[in-house]
Amino acid sequence: MDIDVKNLHPLEVRLLRHVDLQQDITAERIVQELEYKVGQCNQAFSWLSAKGYLVEKSRMSRIFYELTDLGREQQEKGTPAQRIFTFIKAEGAQALPELASALGLEKSEVGSAFGQLSKAGLAKMNTENKAEAVADELEGEFLVTKNLLDKGLGGELEEAMLSEPEKQAMAKMAKKRGASNSPFKVIEREEIVFNLTDEGFSAKQAVLAANITGEELGLVTSEMLSTGSWKTGSFRPYGLNAPTSRLIPGRHNPYGNYLQWVKDKLCSLGFEEFDGSLVENEFWNGDALFMPQFHSARDIHDVYYVKDPVHAKAIEEPWLSQVAATHENGWKTGSRGWRYSFDHEFTRRQVLRSQGTVLSARQLPKAKVPGKYFGVARCFRYDQVDATHGADFYQTEGIVLGDDVNLKTLLGLLKMFAEEIAGAEEVKYVPGYFPFTEPSIEVHIKHPVLGWFELGGSGIFRPEVTKALGIDVPVLAWGLGIDRMALMHLGLNDLRELFTPNIESVRTRRGN
Repeated sequence: MDIDVKNLHPLEVRLLRHVDLQQDITAERIVQELEYKVGQCNQAFSWLSAKGYLVEKSRMSRIFYELTDLGREQQEKGTPAQRIFTFIKAEGAQALPELASALGLEKSEVGSAFGQLSKAGLAKMNTENKAEAVADELEGEFLVTKNLLDKGLGGELEEAMLSEPEKQAMAKMAKKRGASNSPFKVIEREEIVFNLTDEGFSAKQAVLAANITGEELGLVTSEMLSTGSWKTGSFRPYGLNAPTSRLIPGRHNPYGNYLQWVKDKLCSLGFEEFDGSLVENEFWNGDALFMPQFHSARDIHDVYYVKDPVHAKAIEEPWLSQVAATHENGWKTGSRGWRYSFDHEFTRRQVLRSQGTVLSARQLPKAKVPGKYFGVARCFRYDQVDATHGADFYQTEGIVLGDDVNLKTLLGLLKMFAEEIAGAEEVKYVPGYFPFTEPSIEVHIKHPVLGWFELGGSGIFRPEVTKALGIDVPVLAWGLGIDRMALMHLGLNDLRELFTPNIESVRTRRGN
């Protein structure tokens, strides 16, 4: 066979000269022996595989866990659950806000950790609404967690070497992205072994016969001209048969087009669009939505905190006072509230918006009755990134206010979103729970490849939300994952394809 060695890249040439038949070729070996960088290895492997010179012999995925700064802190001081148990064991029963203050923990951390202790039967809430220990010492998963933190000081932990209880505990402690907020960071490594093919060996022989080393120069630089070193250098020949560059016209991003199409669709149905800042405070992100400051329900939002400035200057009145009173005693909503002392400093803390419902809460004080509003909001949460989840994502959020709106109206809106905007053919409704709506409904759609998945949540705002913000009529609310709707609409199978850096994929995607 004819082999055009002139068109081989220097990375390919050096690798071919270095390896032989039946040898295992790995990135680790090439990095060590040829001093390639990992990216250069991957490029050379990709190019040579495409030419048929390398063949994949084996592939093995390995998962490791590495202790984060938070993990080292918890190894030294203890996890929130361990610290709470030790404290109430030594000091006696304590209210949750008092525990947060005494231990220097966030109220949401205390609520979540106490929930774990209570579920395990190690602690309970007594008749005075205080947390007290009911066991002599920690046991079960809490001891496994402590052991993992201790072992993590010795270096990376490989998943295959963990026991089944350790794997279950690690699943709750480790994250891929946003790992600074978890004790362990997940590291995935894929070890691929290649072999040289017969065609690759022939290419090696051709390279040796042509006396090509891979050290040839590819271009003349200004430094070479000034020093005259080009006169003694050996240059790579021009590849006259190399294909020319394509001329590609500019195109709109298909997902950007889809977002605009959704906005146009809702505007045509009489909805008014609202928007807001990416940086919010805890008041609008959770407090105004009747989410208690210490409750573990906030953990589902796993927010990113803003480092500077930490707090907003002030919260708008009278909404702050009315919402605070609603949390403490129900105010004038007919509710008993959450029965705790509202933290006015915590409510000013700044976060990245974790849910589009923030926009609805902000709209309520200025909304017209009757009225219909929507927004397309970019949100941020710590999450494991996969085919249907992202650490930052878009939601389409909306509210409908009026004396005559009801659950039937809401179901009709959800059906419209699922069928007309997402393009789903199979839709089902599932009862859900959200602290700010009652009843609460999740809408699920069936993807031809991914199967059933949740499109988003919805419901009717509770009076504790609407009355505290000046509204005294029923308010329908929904927050749907518009990224997931785009999967159906654009015929994709993975959310990451919406934001791919692969420009070729963007150019050829449907809708361009």
